[in-house]
Amino acid sequence: MRRVTQPLAAMGARFEERRGDGLPLVMHGGRLQPLIYDLPVAAAQVKTALLLAGLTGRVAVTLREPAQSRDHTERMFRALGLPLQVTPSGGLSLAPADRVPAFELDVPGDVSSAAFLVAAAVLGVGRGVTLTGVGVNPTRTGVLRVLERMGARIRLEPVGEQLGEPVANLTVMPSSLTAAEVSASEVPSLIDEVPILAVLASRAAGASVFRGVQELRVKESNRLALLASNLRALGVEAEASEATLTVVGTDRPARGSVVTAGDHRLTMAFAVLGAVPRARVRLSETASAAVSYPTFFSDLRRLVRRGR
Repeated sequence: MRRVTQPLAAMGARFEERRGDGLPLVMHGGRLQPLIYDLPVAAAQVKTALLLAGLTGRVAVTLREPAQSRDHTERMFRALGLPLQVTPSGGLSLAPADRVPAFELDVPGDVSSAAFLVAAAVLGVGRGVTLTGVGVNPTRTGVLRVLERMGARIRLEPVGEQLGEPVANLTVMPSSLTAAEVSASEVPSLIDEVPILAVLASRAAGASVFRGVQELRVKESNRLALLASNLRALGVEAEASEATLTVVGTDRPARGSVVTAGDHRLTMAFAVLGAVPRARVRLSETASAAVSYPTFFSDLRRLVRRGR
């Protein structure tokens, strides 16, 4: 939690740690002061927290990040006419705002959640699927660009915008996949989708390589290590180093047990693999899927039934 509490503390907020660098935390409010900050890693959640602190505290915030992270907050601020500017160096500068205008918003469907059903359809679960009203912000659709390189049959139909966020319908059909290489520069746009991309890579022809994915070690679990060990447990050749994941595809049915460690994205990714015909995948738990996608298993079962 220090990645967000330290810069907030620099703005004047006070925190008491009860168990080291994690929850629970005790937070003390108060007057904030302006902030100029270089983010050590591209992290949309941290960037958003600092921008919202500046907005509600009515102080200036200037941020720089090593690569562009997801820009939902910037798009919303600009659509609302808030005083946010891109600096010449590519950073962000927020001036104090007198007020935030009222607005109405139909929140687009989350592409990170949609990615699991997209992957299931690509792997032949069901007979194709159309997902409506999905947010296709370019900083979030790295997963779709990688899938296109792998040969996935996905048609995107734009249907408008919501507060600066582009929205589209996605139609997905079963596809034969080939391996792909994901560069470190692509990772900020697909970091949450690496688990499902790794599952897809396990069914693709060739060896796929994901570079610059060290951030996966500090998610809800050590996703990087668990992806590799779980894939191996299912008969897939996979290896994780400090910042790289390599997955060699196979056409052998995935069979075995995986440890999800209470991580919703691991749970859903390996559930998708288990839904492929002839696969037999046992999950250590399933409740964690509800963290981000409460109806995931019922939606996946609907796809499975359509393919019968």
